[in-house]
Amino acid sequence: MSLMSKSDLVYEDYKWTAYGNDDPKIKGEPDSTLFSRREGYEVLYLINKIASDNGLKQKISGKKIEKMIHEDLPGDTRSQNNVVKWIKDNWN
Repeated sequence: MSLMSKSDLVYEDYKWTAYGNDDPKIKGEPDSTLFSRREGYEVLYLINKIASDNGLKQKISGKKIEKMIHEDLPGDTRSQNNVVKWIKDNWN
């Protein structure tokens, strides 16, 4: 079960572009694919993936990840893998 849903997100400036199930961008794991911090589905996916992988069970943790992505993530941190690593490295 996902920690966060669309209605739990704090920021409202996302675009919501759905990808088809056969889209090659959808692999199920973070990879070197470029991450769009303005794409709601991508942000939501990474929040839930990071929470799941790290045993985070409270929505406040998901909202912290969202805030980190929205407000603090450096502009040159672009791939999904690098975003996940940056969040882990900057959690505290």
